[in-house]
Amino acid sequence: MASPAPIRVSSAASDGFFSSPAKRSFVLGLLLVVATLTLYNPVSRHPFVNYDDDRYVTDNTHVRAGLHWDTVKWAFTTYDEANWHPLTWLSHAADSQFFGMNPAGHHYGNVLLHALNAMLLFWLLWRTTGSTWASLMVAALFALHPINVESVAWVAERKTVLSMMFFLLTLLAYGHYARRPSLLRYIAVTLLFACGLMAKPMVITLPFVLLLWDYWPLRRMSGNDGDSSHQSFLWFVLEKTPLFALSIASAVITIKAQRAGDAIGSMIQYPIRVRLENAIVSYARYIGKAFWPSHLAPMYPLHENLLTTWPVLAATLLLIAISAFALASRQKRYIIVGWLWFLGTLVPMIGLVQVGRQALADRYAYLSFVGLFVAVCWSAADWAAKKQFAPLPAGLGLAILVALATVTHRQLGYWNDNVTLWSHTVQVTKDNFIAEDNLGGALLEQGRLDEAMPHFREAAAIEPSDPMSHLNLAANEQRQGHYQQAIEQYSGLVQMTRDPRFRATAFSDMGYAYRELGDLARAKQCFQAAVALRPRTLRAWVGLGLVEQKSGDYANAVNDYSRALSIQRWDLGYLLLGRALEQSGRTAESQAAMQQARQLSENYDNLQKVANDLLAK
Repeated sequence: MASPAPIRVSSAASDGFFSSPAKRSFVLGLLLVVATLTLYNPVSRHPFVNYDDDRYVTDNTHVRAGLHWDTVKWAFTTYDEANWHPLTWLSHAADSQFFGMNPAGHHYGNVLLHALNAMLLFWLLWRTTGSTWASLMVAALFALHPINVESVAWVAERKTVLSMMFFLLTLLAYGHYARRPSLLRYIAVTLLFACGLMAKPMVITLPFVLLLWDYWPLRRMSGNDGDSSHQSFLWFVLEKTPLFALSIASAVITIKAQRAGDAIGSMIQYPIRVRLENAIVSYARYIGKAFWPSHLAPMYPLHENLLTTWPVLAATLLLIAISAFALASRQKRYIIVGWLWFLGTLVPMIGLVQVGRQALADRYAYLSFVGLFVAVCWSAADWAAKKQFAPLPAGLGLAILVALATVTHRQLGYWNDNVTLWSHTVQVTKDNFIAEDNLGGALLEQGRLDEAMPHFREAAAIEPSDPMSHLNLAANEQRQGHYQQAIEQYSGLVQMTRDPRFRATAFSDMGYAYRELGDLARAKQCFQAAVALRPRTLRAWVGLGLVEQKSGDYANAVNDYSRALSIQRWDLGYLLLGRALEQSGRTAESQAAMQQARQLSENYDNLQKVANDLLAK
């Protein structure tokens, strides 16, 4: 089997820094880490985002519990968030174990992984190509490009940076295997790939990337440039059979998880024509954002009416032209490899299987843009070597990196707080009901109710079937004491959506509205419906306990409060449990529960007033 033949684009550039290339690369890798950590340091002062961070961390009782055996079992068996990614769940649980709900620790975990990924990418390219400066430029573009801000500054995107780490480690292990094949080395490749899939199935295309890697830079395959190999292309495909099997298994599990979470759009909602047209246009938009990263946002809604003939035709011609150029330049293997890397790694996220409401997403570029960076940087380095003129591309490259770092710093500023983030998103996107919902939620969290409501109404106007806006509008009616109007809104929401999270919340809040009206029977029905849909709906268990206690069924009230406390330990829960136990005649247990309430409460007298108000209704 042919051994890899490193390509040294510019040997002159390697003289005079350190006598040992390994030492030079080690120091450059560390400098890359320092630059990345410095640029992203502001995220340590950022809060959690009010979009998925609650589901992944702040409101997730399993994650909040930290690293325990029960958490491990849950992580490997749950389809929560329409995904099966146990290692991601465990990484979040580890952060909770060490940092609690301090967002700084969670954010910096993402930053450290991103910095590590930049260093791994540099070392990977340097070890397989021998080109220090082209490898460094690719890694620096990856580290500093503003398209990656979303993947790093958003705690819920831990899965992206974590899976990328395993992806790069798999490529490094594969290079080790390719130099001297052995079963043990192949097992290492397989295990690392499995870990990547268990972090996020984004890396599912890795076996195809390895075939590209065999072609360049490992040069295990023959080509039209005179290389030869003792093995056929089919042999290289068969060599990766276990890896393809893992990809297929991951695809099956992922589809099952997404269906369980009702995340896959139907063909009625997103016809095949819309999916194909959006995929073509999105490829072109990704290329545009690679070279001119502006108007970046965490959500780009898919608008069918924007997929008109001319944008689709222009995007199609662009893709054909670049593909033709890459094919014509196939003697420069890095061009075709980089282009196919970009096209291929985006396939699972390009929308042919529509998951969510987005047309494209910055986080999907985290892996795929590496291919574009490779094609461009090696082309520039090759041109500089032929012209024997290194200063121009070096100076231009430095200027580009400074410009990208400046834009990245500005983009990070938008993630400084939720109101700023979603205000910016509303400004740079069109008819974005998710951004309107989240902006309204951020304003609501700050107590700016009058400012929040117009955004919920706008979201409902953009997307009449949006459950979030209707839920907040109903909650506003309830806050104002318009309980019957709130109940009508909640009832409509329950009919509108199949999402168990929204349905459970609607039933729970509707139960409290009925309770305010004195209709305990219907309140109980609503609370029971909520816990049937989502057994860990804490507010519904408390509501059930209040209804049972008011009705004199103290035994069931004790059970309901106990279920609530099994989800979350907090002072009011123990006080309500203590009161129910006292009414049940279980004095010793009641005193123990009230003692727990005293220990957890900062103001026990005020806590008793809250409990009295709840029980008086």
